[in-house]
Amino acid sequence: MRLKTYYFLLNKNMFCVLGDCNKEECHHCFPVKFCKYNHELCKKEGMCYDVDLYKSKIIVTGCAGFIGYHVCIKLLKDGLNILGVDIMNNYYDTKIKQKNIDTLLKYKNFHFIKEDVVKTEIFKKIKPNIVIHLASIAGVRYSIENPQTYVDNNISGFINLLEQSKQVGTKRIIYASSSSVYGLNKSVPFSEDDVIETCNSPYACSKYAMEVFAKTYEQLYDIDTIGLRFFTVYGPHGRPDMAPYKFLYNIKNGIPIKKFGDGLTTRDYTYIDDIVNGIITASFSDKINHYIYNIGNSNPVSLNKFIETCENVCNKKAQIEEHPMPLGDVPHTYANIEKAKEDFQYEPKTSLEEGLKKTYEWMVKEGL
Repeated sequence: MRLKTYYFLLNKNMFCVLGDCNKEECHHCFPVKFCKYNHELCKKEGMCYDVDLYKSKIIVTGCAGFIGYHVCIKLLKDGLNILGVDIMNNYYDTKIKQKNIDTLLKYKNFHFIKEDVVKTEIFKKIKPNIVIHLASIAGVRYSIENPQTYVDNNISGFINLLEQSKQVGTKRIIYASSSSVYGLNKSVPFSEDDVIETCNSPYACSKYAMEVFAKTYEQLYDIDTIGLRFFTVYGPHGRPDMAPYKFLYNIKNGIPIKKFGDGLTTRDYTYIDDIVNGIITASFSDKINHYIYNIGNSNPVSLNKFIETCENVCNKKAQIEEHPMPLGDVPHTYANIEKAKEDFQYEPKTSLEEGLKKTYEWMVKEGL
């Protein structure tokens, strides 16, 4: 266990008594989020970040993807300067990614570089204070047929990032891991303290390898790394290969959905806004006590229940094709989120039905 502190505010004494100095450094005039002094006013009314954070260099990799796009939007709306890095690979339709980038570029505080994290040297040039690393090749089933792709991209790309961060003194790296690392573990809910020894796909192996490299680099070079194990993320702008998108789209448009297995498998579906809040609070909190955190909804739902909920949201019955369980899938995911709750007040707020309704409304708006 460790307790690392990363302070963003340099002026430690700026807190006026009357609350009318109107200096941007003053926590009384401008209560801040993630206040390192635990001011009661900041806890109740935090409305901005410490002033130096607005001057920080923040890189978000995978900014064109589902989660990266939403993280960027949130940070840009909060006024932070973001450099996005993405190679725009064709794992799914690049038109979706380009549309995300076009939206991000409307913000004056966003800059974009189209480069591969495996080869880029942008970290050495920019020397970021914070890196939010979300660029990866996703997909359990795709990894079964293309295992080398996950070594070449997920592992090699992360090592490149770690090496450059070591050289330039990056203070904190937040990176995307996955609930997939728990594999065939039988004890639920999944805890960060569980032994990891039953990864069930090359994708899961690549994510676990990233965790091992992150911990090693932290031990050797004192880089502050935080791995977030995401649990089945869904929502507007979601990946079209994921079940929430596919099921809503297919039911809406009268296309059969594929049901794998008997429908008793469970997933801990987590809405994108909750994921983004988890990423950002972990990124800027000075109360991080662990290397790894689960970021999920902590409310698993069976596949049968999930299909039923999708039908209710679409107000339409699904046409179902029965298929056997595919290689690499796991029977259950279920997040224990107590560590995230304790260390950075992570608290998912969106129910599955509410999240699917928001996703469906977005699809209707987009004409999908």
